Amino acid sequence: MEDKKMGVTPLALFSLCAVLVVDTLTASASIGVSSLGWWALMLVVFVLPYGLITSELSSAYPGEGGIYDWVKRAFGPRWAIRTTWFYWINVGLWTPAVYILFAGTFAELFAPDLSLFAQVIMCVALTWLTVWVCNISVDIGVWVTNFCAVLKVIIISVLGIGGFIYAAKNGVANEFTFEAVLPSFDSGVAFLPALVFNLMGFELVATMTKEMKDVKQMPKVVFLAMTVTALLYVLGTLGILMALPVEEVGLVAGIVDTLKVLFGDGAFGQFMTYALGIVTLITFIGNMVSWTMGSSRAAAESARDGELPAALGKTSSRYSTPVGANVGTGLVSTAVIVVYALFASSNDELFWSIFAFSSCVFLVPYLFMFPAYLKLRVSDADRLRPFKAPGNMATQTAMTVICFFIILQAVVLFIFPDVIFGSVDWQYTAPVLAGVIVTVVIGELLLKRAHSQTESSDVRGIA
Repeated sequence: MEDKKMGVTPLALFSLCAVLVVDTLTASASIGVSSLGWWALMLVVFVLPYGLITSELSSAYPGEGGIYDWVKRAFGPRWAIRTTWFYWINVGLWTPAVYILFAGTFAELFAPDLSLFAQVIMCVALTWLTVWVCNISVDIGVWVTNFCAVLKVIIISVLGIGGFIYAAKNGVANEFTFEAVLPSFDSGVAFLPALVFNLMGFELVATMTKEMKDVKQMPKVVFLAMTVTALLYVLGTLGILMALPVEEVGLVAGIVDTLKVLFGDGAFGQFMTYALGIVTLITFIGNMVSWTMGSSRAAAESARDGELPAALGKTSSRYSTPVGANVGTGLVSTAVIVVYALFASSNDELFWSIFAFSSCVFLVPYLFMFPAYLKLRVSDADRLRPFKAPGNMATQTAMTVICFFIILQAVVLFIFPDVIFGSVDWQYTAPVLAGVIVTVVIGELLLKRAHSQTESSDVRGIA
């Protein structure tokens, strides 16, 4: 079936759809004009080394396990189990945040009085739509993600270009001086981790190596997706800040509010706001399809090795898709959405709490991945590397340390956003921290279970 193998463009679109997240664009804009300076700094000190490291690992160690394979080779099965647990479970935790945002945006567009119960039903239905798409076929799943990647490019381009046009006619909504653009720790510091989150996930394409025409093309895929992603994030953030004063940028309604400002209240303006609002909603679905596809494959491989519950390793006999892990993601998401229904207060506040919690869990595997890269450079130095990051070992060490600490500070700021100012808001921090601790504990129990099963198998083998 060689004709179905994918080249650089469709895989770059898959990666673009996974990484480019319209749903947190308003979070980066909430930092203010200094977000542009932060973007520039992040692209130089983080995105470049991250891209080089990901390209080398993906081409040197191709396989559906992706980050799970790399950590396992470097540090053994225990750390691999932890990695896969966090990598997989975060999608089930993140899905509610995205679909809460979907329901809030939908209500902002079409039904301002939409009840909480109706929004919850909508979130659950979207969760299982995502599971169904991921279950039926890789081809359809990739088509959905590629289509949504194009839609993301359209909506962010409209926000960016529209912002410039609006500013030319009406003046800019915020002050864009050199001093204002420079990175600074101001009232928007709580949203700085969102910039790191927005740039993560380029290694997800490594789980698609069986569908690649040539694994040597992996660096092209990664850097094409990274370049386009970075430019679009900056463009979209700039467009929002040109049209809306930073204090008016809402986490849930920010994109729709921006569209309303850009296009006005006339008939054409309302049509464009609704049309592009619908496009934005579709991209939310595409985002969760791409992440569910990638994370479930890694979880299924780990389950088949006896490291996660066997149910997660079930594969469709017809489509060869990881239905067990996909359904597991749906169950986790549904449970979190139900909890949301019981404890909901403010849409913005709730979205950010769930997003921060899931993002911490999502970022933890990268605290294992970057050291794994350095370890494999030393312990597996003779491995054929179709792509090798330039520089000596001192350079590789510096890249690894920088990436590691950028991830670590993002996790800390997600949990303690006011720590830079010497204070802690326990009303916000407590549930986020508790959620992370519970997730870690469950992962450790699964690790203990897998270790016990391995020991039992060894004993039976000796007998």
